[in-house]
Amino acid sequence: MPAGVCGCCGPLRPRYKRLVDNIFPEDPKDGLSKSDMEKLTFYAVSAPEKLDRIGAYLAEKLSRDVVRHRYANVVIAMEALDQLLMACHSQSIKPFVESFLHMVAKLLESREPDLQVLGTNSFVKFANIEEDTPSYHRRYDFFVSQFSAMCHSTHEDQETRTRIRVAGIKGLQGVVRKTVNDELQAIIWEPQHMDKLIPSMLFNMQDSEDLDRAGHPNTPSGAGQDGEENPSALAENCFRELLGRAAYGNMNNAVRPVLAQHSHHVIQQVLNHLDTNNKNTPRVRAGIVQVLLETVAIAAKGSVGPTVLEVFNTLLKHLRMSVDFELGDSSRRNSASSVSSVRGKESEERIVQNAIIQTIGFFGGNLPDYQRAEVMMFIMGKVPVYGTPCHALDTVKIGHQGTKRIQTMLLSSLIMVTSGFKSKSMAAALPPPFLDPLFSISLMEDSELRQLVFEILHNILDRHDNRAKLRGIRIIPNVSALKIKREKISKQDVAFMKKHGQQLYRHIYLGCKEEDNVHKNFELLFTTLAILTIELANEEVVIDLIRLAIALQEMALTNEENLPMFIRCGIMALVAAYLNFLSQMIANPPFCQHVSKVIELRNMDAPYLLPEHIFRDKCPLPESLDKEDSQLYFQTADMAECLAGPGYNAERLSIPYVPQVTGEERLSRRPSFVDTVSLQVDIISNSLPEKSQLAEEITFETLKKAIDTTGLEEQERAKRRQVMEKFQKAPFEEIAAHCESKANMLHDRLAQIFELTIRPPPSPSGVVSISAGHTQHQSVPVYEMKFPDLCVY
Repeated sequence: MPAGVCGCCGPLRPRYKRLVDNIFPEDPKDGLSKSDMEKLTFYAVSAPEKLDRIGAYLAEKLSRDVVRHRYANVVIAMEALDQLLMACHSQSIKPFVESFLHMVAKLLESREPDLQVLGTNSFVKFANIEEDTPSYHRRYDFFVSQFSAMCHSTHEDQETRTRIRVAGIKGLQGVVRKTVNDELQAIIWEPQHMDKLIPSMLFNMQDSEDLDRAGHPNTPSGAGQDGEENPSALAENCFRELLGRAAYGNMNNAVRPVLAQHSHHVIQQVLNHLDTNNKNTPRVRAGIVQVLLETVAIAAKGSVGPTVLEVFNTLLKHLRMSVDFELGDSSRRNSASSVSSVRGKESEERIVQNAIIQTIGFFGGNLPDYQRAEVMMFIMGKVPVYGTPCHALDTVKIGHQGTKRIQTMLLSSLIMVTSGFKSKSMAAALPPPFLDPLFSISLMEDSELRQLVFEILHNILDRHDNRAKLRGIRIIPNVSALKIKREKISKQDVAFMKKHGQQLYRHIYLGCKEEDNVHKNFELLFTTLAILTIELANEEVVIDLIRLAIALQEMALTNEENLPMFIRCGIMALVAAYLNFLSQMIANPPFCQHVSKVIELRNMDAPYLLPEHIFRDKCPLPESLDKEDSQLYFQTADMAECLAGPGYNAERLSIPYVPQVTGEERLSRRPSFVDTVSLQVDIISNSLPEKSQLAEEITFETLKKAIDTTGLEEQERAKRRQVMEKFQKAPFEEIAAHCESKANMLHDRLAQIFELTIRPPPSPSGVVSISAGHTQHQSVPVYEMKFPDLCVY
């Protein structure tokens, strides 16, 4: 018989399919056909081996009806499934249940609230059925996730949102009832499920809108709602049922998400308690901070924006208060009964300060990277930097010693916060509002503060954890044995170095010539240069770093600033260690050979120019450095010849490196002649200088004259006196003429500017005036037109 004929004959279809088709009436509005449903149920009970086929066929029809939006047929199919589930309790029901759960999942995945509620109600009915035998392979992961998502519904219609949330809570309650008594389903108590289920309950329990609706039955949405339809009350009942079914071994997994969800409330209460006891004994305050330290491990992972900054703001406030108690109140210290009691109080305050720093660092270290960047900026804004209003306030109350203490402690906490910080882009990790004040601190005349600054930089720059391999300043014989991890520099980092590279080089250069540098300072400087080479060095940056090394060597040789011999030898050792590292990193054999030759000669004739010797205790220092002994120093011409191949612009090596002056030094402790001398320029009364004047050579004498303020105040007073006398004694006509000449000059100058900026550009059919007063039209080619610079794109 042909296949086509077989497909058209209804009686030839399997009986279970005919029975399933019969339960769907011609008009879906009539609902499930009861008589046909009884026949299907009797057939399923009599032939339980057909249940899996019945379930599969119903699932096929339901999926098709969901796609075609035939929701009345979907309701009929789910009602039939519910009745079959209630009627059949044999071993063969297992495959049918799989088809049933697949159909419920289809409904929950739809975006129709009615279908989601329909699927949830069917699942709840299924959850109340006690199966004869446990299921070995059935999992409810999807249903936990989906019902939890429904508990957090944000549907725009309030009534619909409440229906979806109620359905989600009932679904979770059904999952709990179905799984907690099944030893094979103990996986429900694992953290990945509890972390979804518990927050969903708590979210609805603390929903103020639901609570208001429960307390105000006059509202339309709250009218007639009992505990079963109120998300808050229903969630509380479900939560009580869950904890009531939890065994001793599972209680921890159920309670831990509660503490994590409400951790910010716990932290807030501890912070409030700290504020209340802000004048209590140091040991009491230290104890409160210690409690905070023990709780932030949980709080950091669940905290958000304002909560995080509030924690840090409170901790920094109490850190400042502790320093104020220790150093600011001089009367308390002077009136103390003995020196030992004063020292005892100071040491107790140190305990409070160390506890606060540890808490700040531990809290920041547990935050996600995006929040950690905000915290870094926040703490950096609290560091008192010389020249800023924050610093002025600190110096008035606690003086220089207290300011340094706060700087040291805040930078120490920044080291802890930045530890392990990984950022794909240096521009995001080191924005100017963070980088500028950080470098300003690196200019201060305190070696300890400069060390902290470079350690913070290392935490941010070292994205591949190479710092431990570079620890200590030394001549590394085989850099490849260190197995340095690196990646190709990204375009964003190339742009960062073009913008901020000179700033980095300048502070390394200035940091090398500090007279109070010790061994650790040179170690950190070497590590900084090495990490820059690994993380941010392309061919252009390599040339800049070599120029910087040559400039450092020249600074130590010429000694124009009368540096101590230890500092000069330390700089020479730093240059040797770095060039040895750099030459091997770029794998240039001629360059490596030149560096090795210089190091070998130093080993024989000048060991004090190498790090292994100069930083050793009681290393003999030379009386002078002989600049003429060129073999002991790295030669620019030789290195340029080594790098003359492709990839490197070796000609730039002949250009001496000069640190570019930037604006952040005004924030540092050092005075600047720019701050001392006030230059006033009268652009109206004085004409512009000639080019020869602009090109005047700046020498030491001119700078000396520029910063020499002797008699400057007296000259200013005399000038003011002359102006006052002129306006008091001169005739009115003379004063008016003087003002008019200045006004006319101003108007002329403005007219010239407006003519240059407002005058329309020539057009291709431009107009050219002739002496007779007539106009002549002449075409001007576009390529010959001269546009103002601001108009050129």
